[in-house]
Amino acid sequence: MSTQHEVPSYLTQKEIGPWGVYLEQIDRVTPYLGTLARWVETLKRPKRILVVDVPIERDDGSIAHFEGYRVQHNTSRGPGKGGVRFHQDVTLSEVMALSAWMTVKNAAVNVPYGGAKGGIRVDPKTLSIGELQRMTRRYTSEINIIIGPNKDIPAPDVNTNEQIMAWMMDTYSMNQGSTASGVVTGKPISLGGSLGRREATGRGVYVVGCEAAAKRGLDINGAKVAVQGFGNVGGIAARLFAEAGAKVVAVQDHISTIVSDSGIDVAALQAHVAQHGSVAGFSGGDTVNDRSRFWEVDCDILIPAALEQQITEANANKIRAKIILEGANGPTTPAADDILHDKGVLVVPDVIANAGGVTVSYFEWVQDFSSFFWTEDEINQRLTRIMREAFGAVWTLAQEKNVSLRTAAFIVACTRVLQAREMRGLYP
Repeated sequence: MSTQHEVPSYLTQKEIGPWGVYLEQIDRVTPYLGTLARWVETLKRPKRILVVDVPIERDDGSIAHFEGYRVQHNTSRGPGKGGVRFHQDVTLSEVMALSAWMTVKNAAVNVPYGGAKGGIRVDPKTLSIGELQRMTRRYTSEINIIIGPNKDIPAPDVNTNEQIMAWMMDTYSMNQGSTASGVVTGKPISLGGSLGRREATGRGVYVVGCEAAAKRGLDINGAKVAVQGFGNVGGIAARLFAEAGAKVVAVQDHISTIVSDSGIDVAALQAHVAQHGSVAGFSGGDTVNDRSRFWEVDCDILIPAALEQQITEANANKIRAKIILEGANGPTTPAADDILHDKGVLVVPDVIANAGGVTVSYFEWVQDFSSFFWTEDEINQRLTRIMREAFGAVWTLAQEKNVSLRTAAFIVACTRVLQAREMRGLYP
């Protein structure tokens, strides 16, 4: 990381984590921002950070405390938007970086949001359903002062889902004294959720994957696909690619790695995961004990759809894919980016590849405000159009500037954010 960055007091240079990756990405785009570069420090400093204590009473009567965060990185273009993750390894640096990537992502696909993110340091598997609900409601009450349909709209992320969003919406609504369905997205359909939202991120990965494949002259029918992470993003993307004739030859989750040169039956694997909670034990492929071998699988398309910083200097040279579609946020480090670029691997960055989720979250928010809901076909058509247009604009700029798709996406997004910042000016 460049020594020019002023590290805030709550982080250290040694332990800067994912926030340092984001700062390096901003450094790389700064030379392309022209006169707007005078505002670039805006992008390096989150607008607001809230750290909260989340106490609950456990089922056995004991009291447990969890550390929670909500970070609003930038709201120049609209209210904050970003998920909430429950994970034992969540850190403030991670949530800061994720909120910043949301700023870039929203601007890259041109939805009128800023970037935000939240999280609690907890392994939700250690909680009963009652404890999970109490923790969710207490966390929502603690961050209540900074969220709202016109301020900051949470959504599902790692280890959170429609039920978590329902509890968050209800808690916020009870505190407000009226139902506020637009305070979160990714809700159940019965509470104002949108058709197509659950599949939206994975569908977006598939749509831009098809666009990228076409640019590279790769036929999806018969293409080999490897997926890391088989949840809501990786699982849906794998299914859509398989339905289009691709062969899913490797799947890795947090427990196990499954490979099959002849192709994995994605529907059967999804049924297995629904029953057992992991790909482990699936009989339709070979289990690989050495997790690092996943990155060496012979494939055309690689989809990292798990957590950040998975593709690093240590494994980038081993990757044999022609195209990488970043289903996760921040899965590739800058050093790995350089290695992949030198190898001729096309990396479609997270801020475009996985933007389908926030795009349909935007649709859900609009539908909640109007109380008029669209059909799933309408939603998917609108999603496909926005994703294709965003990818096309980034591709064209990348060719014009002779830069990577990531740098091009950051140029498009940061220009939009900083133009808004400049036009609004500083208050007071």
